[in-house]
Amino acid sequence: MINKDKMPVTIGVAFVWFTTQFGGGFASGAQLKVYFLKYGLWCFLTPVIAQAIAAVYQWYALRYAYNHKKYDYRSFNDSFYGKLSPIFSNLYELLFFVLLCLAPAVAFATGGATMNQLLGIPYLLCTAIIGIFIFIVAVYGTDIVRKVASTLSILIIAGLLLIFVPNIIAQWSTISTNIGGMRETTAPFGSALWKGFVYAAFQLAAIGLYAQHAKPFTSPDDSKTSMIYGFITNSVLVLISIFGLLVVVNMPEYAEASVPVLILVQNGIGSSLLTPIISILIILGAVSTAVNMIAGVSMRVCAKVEKNDHPGLTENGKPSKTAIITTAFFTLLAFSVAQFGLLPLIGRGYSYLGYLTIPIIMIPFVIHMIVTRFDTKEAGTIGKAMELEPSV
Repeated sequence: MINKDKMPVTIGVAFVWFTTQFGGGFASGAQLKVYFLKYGLWCFLTPVIAQAIAAVYQWYALRYAYNHKKYDYRSFNDSFYGKLSPIFSNLYELLFFVLLCLAPAVAFATGGATMNQLLGIPYLLCTAIIGIFIFIVAVYGTDIVRKVASTLSILIIAGLLLIFVPNIIAQWSTISTNIGGMRETTAPFGSALWKGFVYAAFQLAAIGLYAQHAKPFTSPDDSKTSMIYGFITNSVLVLISIFGLLVVVNMPEYAEASVPVLILVQNGIGSSLLTPIISILIILGAVSTAVNMIAGVSMRVCAKVEKNDHPGLTENGKPSKTAIITTAFFTLLAFSVAQFGLLPLIGRGYSYLGYLTIPIIMIPFVIHMIVTRFDTKEAGTIGKAMELEPSV
């Protein structure tokens, strides 16, 4: 398994961003289809702009966390929003709760859509199978999932590159033809830019969790270095993925496909070998995401309800009744939401999450940057302008 502790800290933090963005949902190709590819030629520009937006916000959050020694998201928010924290810290809790509900549903839908497209069995049955597996693992095997999550993310990326790169090379003429055809169907730049902005916005819903990763930094500049590494790596991978999917954008089955990557692998090089491999990786990546999210919510509830040193566990180390009930509830909730389908969840659900993120995170961050001159201005006028906590 991959050990981020043995990496240089800046690369390790860049890797956190990398694995956070590129899970099972991204691997399906659905996010690229909804937010970028449908807007024509702008699909080569707006994903890079989205990565740049995310990099700037995450750099500022990491830098602030390091400078103010606030390494958990609640203390980070209370410090960052200052006297406005009773409003914005609690709004962030609401935003994070929406993320915790939506992300497992997308994971359910990703796994279910992949099984449905691969095996041809009903989507409802696919999500039910996924749900039973997620519930069992979330109750009994979260430690194992957390240990392998990063390794699994890398395996997904390796699998995608194994699909994309050879097909890009072998089918470049098809890609060129499809790019040429996009000139007539390219959407207005404003529409494409807004969709890319919304993509960046919903990625920032988890920005508070980045604060913990600033603790090993040795200087504020480490935040900039890590995000430069992350920006380059993520942008390159997104563009490779887009070029790969351009092979299939004009195939009839692409229009309705929830998992476009499967169309590519089924019609590309080494399909008989790569189709089951990438399908299994996407399903496992989706399960990993859902387990971590559902287990996280369950632990928050158990810690609030049980008031003991080992929330979620009985005296003999087995899952407590509260843990089982809470896990079952959120598994059923995610299963129910997943019935809307993968593309609607990614297109509408993640967009609504992005809209929530704009007033809670994106606008306050910009105000904070301006008023504090990127967290370099001393207290005084800062407090008058925004009622922020004095700098330390």
